[in-house]
Amino acid sequence: MRLRYALAFLAALSSPAAALDLTAMTQVERDAFGNEVRAYLLDNPELLIELIAILEQRESQAAALADTAYVVEHAEALFNDGHSWVGGNPDGDITLVEFMDYRCGYCRRAFAEVEQLLEIDGNIRFVVKEYPILGEQSDLAARFAIAVHQLHGDQTYGDVHDALMTLNSDVTEQSLTAMAVAFDLEPAPIIDRMMADAVTAVIAENRALGDRMQITGTPTFILGDQMIRGYVPLAQMLTLVAQERADVTDD
Repeated sequence: MRLRYALAFLAALSSPAAALDLTAMTQVERDAFGNEVRAYLLDNPELLIELIAILEQRESQAAALADTAYVVEHAEALFNDGHSWVGGNPDGDITLVEFMDYRCGYCRRAFAEVEQLLEIDGNIRFVVKEYPILGEQSDLAARFAIAVHQLHGDQTYGDVHDALMTLNSDVTEQSLTAMAVAFDLEPAPIIDRMMADAVTAVIAENRALGDRMQITGTPTFILGDQMIRGYVPLAQMLTLVAQERADVTDD
């Protein structure tokens, strides 16, 4: 009897439609059912591990479907917003988007591996979304990078982006001024531009997009219609790129 109750309980939890109608039971029957199931699970805790795995898989699948819907809905803003820097191969057959923060440890960890990815696979279009969410220094760094982009173009932005990702000091007006000088740029116009409406608008647009897509951390990558939340090792990223390219070819 205990095993029968437990199996009915497991079926109710693990099947898409509930296999057991508890409302059809009397209160006495429900109490007996609950007691028997509890006793069986205490005697067989490995079933709880199996149930948790099933529920986690179901939640993961639901989250992935929701993320895909976000990407499809906001594809134009993600891939062609008109203000984000585009690196890698601008004519690549697939696009990788990264929401990043210069003060994010995992973004810094991913930086070198993304660089390797773009070197290994020369057919990836890479879009950077400035997404400063870790405080004042993050905001200053993003504003500096965007100001450089607006004033000096793609090549200089790429150089400054790399320098900011590997900067080992605090982000201050002094350190940013020194960085500008190191790249033979006049610091004053860049520092002035940092608080301009045109720079603020880029950050605001990226944040609004991130909010709509439920992006709460960095790095967050978009590859095809997938959203990849968090750091991904190079080997895994290569696999994801290969899968995306195969999917595109099949379509």
